[in-house]
Amino acid sequence: MKLLRLAPEQTNFGFMRFRRISYPFSALMSIVAVATFLLFGMNFGIDFAGGTLLELRASSGKADIAALRSTADNLGLGEVEVQGFGNESDVTLRLRLQPGGDAAQQAAVEKVKAAIGTTYEYRRIEVVGPRVSGELVQSGTLGVVISIVAVLTYLWFRFEWQFAIGAVIGTMHDLLLTVGFFCVTQLEFNTTSIAAILTIVGYSLNETVVVLDRIREMMKKYKRMSIPDMIDLSVNAVLPRTIMTATTVFLALLALVIFGGHVIRSFSLAMMWGVFVSTYSAIFICSPILIYLGIRNEGEAKAGAKTVATEAS
Repeated sequence: MKLLRLAPEQTNFGFMRFRRISYPFSALMSIVAVATFLLFGMNFGIDFAGGTLLELRASSGKADIAALRSTADNLGLGEVEVQGFGNESDVTLRLRLQPGGDAAQQAAVEKVKAAIGTTYEYRRIEVVGPRVSGELVQSGTLGVVISIVAVLTYLWFRFEWQFAIGAVIGTMHDLLLTVGFFCVTQLEFNTTSIAAILTIVGYSLNETVVVLDRIREMMKKYKRMSIPDMIDLSVNAVLPRTIMTATTVFLALLALVIFGGHVIRSFSLAMMWGVFVSTYSAIFICSPILIYLGIRNEGEAKAGAKTVATEAS
C-alpha cells in the first residue's frame, strides 16, 4: 500500500533565493510586534490582572449578551466584560478587581447573581486577588526566562558557533512574533498562554535542530558544493517530514480550537500560530543566516586557502 505523502519525495525548490525577502519581512513583523506591545499591550486574563470570572450557560435557548451587558453595567462594579463563547448559550462575565479585598470580590459575585437570577446556570466562578495575580506574573515570567536561557545554552553547546547563532536568532524570532500575535489579536493572556509559549520554544527548537543537523550532514557529504545550494538541498531533504509534522500538529490543534472550549482556546490558537512561525523561521530565517555568517564547507575552505597562498607567493 502506498504511503500518504504531503510533499513530493524529490523536491528541488530554491529556498535560499528568498532570503532577501524573508529577512526584511521578518524585520517588519518584529517591528509591528514591538510597536503593538508598547501601544496596546497584552489582554491579561484574570490569572494575571486579578478579578472575577463567571462562566454562565443559559437555562433555555440563546444567551442574551446585550441584556447581560446592560444588567452588569448598571451594578456599579466598574467595567464588566461580557463575551459569548462556544455555543450560543454560553457566555462569560469578567469583573475587574474591586476595592476592599476578597470580601469585596465575593460581594460583587453575589450582586451579579442577584441581578441575573436563575435564568443562567453558573458553571464556573474564579476569583483571583491582586496578591495572587502578582505572584503568578512573577512566577510565570521567571519560568519563561529560565526556560529560554536553558534552551539557548543548549543550542550554543550543541552546534558550532555559526549554527548556534542561527538557532538562537530563530528561537528569539519565534518568541517575539508570538508575543506580537497576542498583542495584535488581543487574545486573553493567561497561565495556559505561558504553557503555549514554552511549547512553541520546544517546537521551534525541534524544527531548528532537524534542519541544522541535515545541513551539517550535507557539509560532510558534499564538500565542494556551494553553501546556498547545499542548504537548499538539506531543506528539501527534510521538507516532507516538516510538512507532515506541521500538518498533523495543526489538525490536532484545530480540533482543540473547535471542541476544546474557552479555557484552552488561547493555548490552541497561540500554538497554531507557533507551528506556522517555527516552520517558517527554521527554513527562511535560521538557515540563510549561515550564508551571512560566512560558513564554508571543507572544499570551499581549501580553495580559499589555496587562493590566498597563491596570491601571497
